[in-house]
Amino acid sequence: MVIGTRLFLFMFALCLWIFPNEGVGRTGPSPNSNTTVNSTVPSSRPKVVKIGVLFTLNSSLGKSAKPAVMAAIEDVNSNRTILPGIQLQAIFHDTNCNGFLGTMEALQLMENDVFATIGPQSSSIAHVISHVSNELHVPLLSFAATDPTLSALQYPYFVRTTHSDYHQMYAIADFVEYFRWREVIAIFVDDEYGRNGISALSDALSSKRAKVSYKAALPPGANISDVSDLLSEVNLMESRVYVLHVNPGSGLSILGVAKQLGMMSNGYVWIATDWLPSVLDSSETPDSNTMNALEGVVAFRNYIPDTDIKKSLLAKLKSRMDKETSSFNSYAFYAYDSVWLAARALDIFLNEGGNISFSSDPRLHDNYGSTLNLGSLRTFDGGPQYLQTILRANFTGVSGRVGFDRDRNLIRPAYDILNIVGSGLHRIGYWSNHSSLSVVAPDISYAKSSNNSSISTPQLYSVIWPGDAKTTPKGWVFPNNGKPLRIAVPNRVSYKEFVSKDNSPTGVQGYCIDVFEAALNLLAYPVPRQYILYGNGERNPEYNDLVDQVAQNNFDAAVGDVTIVMNRTRFVDFTQPFMESGLVVVVPVKEEKSSPWSFLKPFTAQMWCVTGAFFLFVGTVVWILEHRLNHEFRGPPRKQLITVFWFSLSTMFFSHRENTVSALGRLVLIIWLFVVLIINSSYTASLTSILTVQQLSSQIEGIDSLISSGQPIGIQDGSFAKKYLTDELNIAESRIVRLKNMEAYIDALQRGPGNGGVVAVVDELPYIDILMANTDCKFRTAFQRDSPLAVDMSTAILELSENGDLQKIHDKWLNKMECASNDADSNKLSLKSFWGLFLVCGIVCVLALIVFFTRVFCQYTKLMPEHGEADEEIQQPVRRSRRATKTPSFKELIVFVDKKEAEIKEILRQKNRKRQRSTSLDENSNSPI
Repeated sequence: MVIGTRLFLFMFALCLWIFPNEGVGRTGPSPNSNTTVNSTVPSSRPKVVKIGVLFTLNSSLGKSAKPAVMAAIEDVNSNRTILPGIQLQAIFHDTNCNGFLGTMEALQLMENDVFATIGPQSSSIAHVISHVSNELHVPLLSFAATDPTLSALQYPYFVRTTHSDYHQMYAIADFVEYFRWREVIAIFVDDEYGRNGISALSDALSSKRAKVSYKAALPPGANISDVSDLLSEVNLMESRVYVLHVNPGSGLSILGVAKQLGMMSNGYVWIATDWLPSVLDSSETPDSNTMNALEGVVAFRNYIPDTDIKKSLLAKLKSRMDKETSSFNSYAFYAYDSVWLAARALDIFLNEGGNISFSSDPRLHDNYGSTLNLGSLRTFDGGPQYLQTILRANFTGVSGRVGFDRDRNLIRPAYDILNIVGSGLHRIGYWSNHSSLSVVAPDISYAKSSNNSSISTPQLYSVIWPGDAKTTPKGWVFPNNGKPLRIAVPNRVSYKEFVSKDNSPTGVQGYCIDVFEAALNLLAYPVPRQYILYGNGERNPEYNDLVDQVAQNNFDAAVGDVTIVMNRTRFVDFTQPFMESGLVVVVPVKEEKSSPWSFLKPFTAQMWCVTGAFFLFVGTVVWILEHRLNHEFRGPPRKQLITVFWFSLSTMFFSHRENTVSALGRLVLIIWLFVVLIINSSYTASLTSILTVQQLSSQIEGIDSLISSGQPIGIQDGSFAKKYLTDELNIAESRIVRLKNMEAYIDALQRGPGNGGVVAVVDELPYIDILMANTDCKFRTAFQRDSPLAVDMSTAILELSENGDLQKIHDKWLNKMECASNDADSNKLSLKSFWGLFLVCGIVCVLALIVFFTRVFCQYTKLMPEHGEADEEIQQPVRRSRRATKTPSFKELIVFVDKKEAEIKEILRQKNRKRQRSTSLDENSNSPI
């Protein structure tokens, strides 16, 4: 529909342009003539080149742009390095802020064989003229058409020399996210500029989990009455954050009407796009009444670096005699750079061998008798090459870095964020696609990015909001004349402690209702509400259906024991959870009778084995350490073996009769007795617990046994547990039994699957807590699966939790009774609890053996035979079996170890005396006579 309208306007304009006697067009060749296509190709560099300038001259943008364009033309012509010997001539055409007249002016401009056009400033006109530029290959360098849909794919000859509203809308979305608002109302002019800009805003907010709650469109040229009606309508809505995206000519009147309607007071937020700073920057002394109406408004403005080039240009613009304004907005700088971009690209184009020539397009001749005079429009032959030269541009202009990305958008988009306070604009921060919201200027941020790639946390200076408020508005209020909230409440037939029907004025009561009412009392504004029971009162309602009703706007909210699960969060928002949730399996249990082998239960099998092994190990170590010193650990092998076993087992009761005499033996025994003391104490305590505490058992011990049992499973009527069991655990639906209330739970569990009951009940933790409290823990839970989801924090509920009111409400309705755990395995003591003791004891034993055998080895070394002569005392038992050798045998070592310590010491003393006598004889024999 939009394309058809554009084509109609274009064709209608051409129809008015065909009559040569009216001086609008040119007479082309006769359709029946044999005139060939003419082409003008200069033989050398031209002396004069023409550039078109197309925008509304008397608008706030035009008054700033015209002097800037003329100054740029003069600077180019006076510069000897750009287009030397060529005079750049500008041809101005006024679009008169009118789509039809602007199209006519553009067609007349194209008759002048211009190599490029600066403009238009209107997005609507740009959509139409871009079709002409595509056909004639004449680039449009638009410094003010910010419509994001003016894409390079559809309009390859449209070159935007300012930043697209796509970036501005993402800057606004970051601003909205910074203050944690979730909804905005967009007020915009209903044309290509307004619609497409707000569409980009909607996409940007969606990426921040926010949205445009209402799009308030104004017709182009709307009067005060239309504006007043629209603002009165949006004032009845909840959102108080307004994004104003309109034309400069109508924006101030809209804010003036908002001031009259009281919409510029405390609690409101107004965000204006770059149209507002453009208007204010173009006015040297804004009217005081106008500034009062704008108090607290936040606006976005194209960021222009504060450089010497900018200051020099401003001084030049203010000194011009033909200027229509003494102040200039940011679009003046983009217009100035657009002329320089066209001139620099043309200079490169000519230096690379390009020619400025125009040819008649055969497709623009009508050979079917039509009176359309299209031959007066000629095609720029070098347009494709010249366009590529423009897109390769890379220089620093007044507006900053001039260059284009692969999507033909101007690089490094950045905006000033302004706050209107008093009589001026106060900068509260910046936005760029590199650093997002920041108090650091974008050019400085880009310079730092080469050294540090990290992005800082978004930051802004403080804002003064409408009504001279310093506190950030909440962003929404409940409208005074709004309808009461329709709040759905489950009409439960079981577990009425959570929510139930009541004869009070509200009609409902329960734990969930009290929490909701307490949270509402903490809000700063009243919330009218109406509770509506959902369900027939004979069965619990289906909670998935209840959530669907809220999602379909049949109810505004739902209050009750609604569990947060994944599929529900896709359609509705939840408050902060105020009760622990999770699915629990409840099973019937029976008392276990005491077993004759109960005395074995305190320890696990592994613990029994390790303990017995250590008894024998310690006994053997003590025997080794005491054997040479203690006569109680000597004797025939059979007696010694009995001694080891007896000593080991008797330490369990601290009744060992053998005394230890060695220091190492006593050290090992002390450590071991400490270990025995700990083991005996633990065994006694565990056995006492097992024999005195009632033991319960069930055939269902966990999720695996529940799935594999193949027996009926009970669930609460209306619970989401059925979907979980069938979809997630793949349990057959035929096994699911719906239970109406708690009495049905008890009856089904007691009867069991063999008598028409169930093997277990799967329900949520809060309900099971009540079940346990009302049945004196006759049942037990097999396992619990926590809910993985908790979304959308509610400040009021958190405050209730912090100040203790939530616990008071809980105690009022829900008296929780703790049930002791009766897991048999949990009462058994395992090696995990004692491995440290065993480790210390083992280390002491090993160290004692190392010290003992080191000492024995040293003694044996001293008593080894010298020069092959065996010691008589040591070798005597061995000689009976074989002759002595030079190398002592293992048997000789064992014999040595088996000797008493006293005998070894005596042998050492005798050997020392022999050595001393031998030394004395040697000395006497060697002395002189």
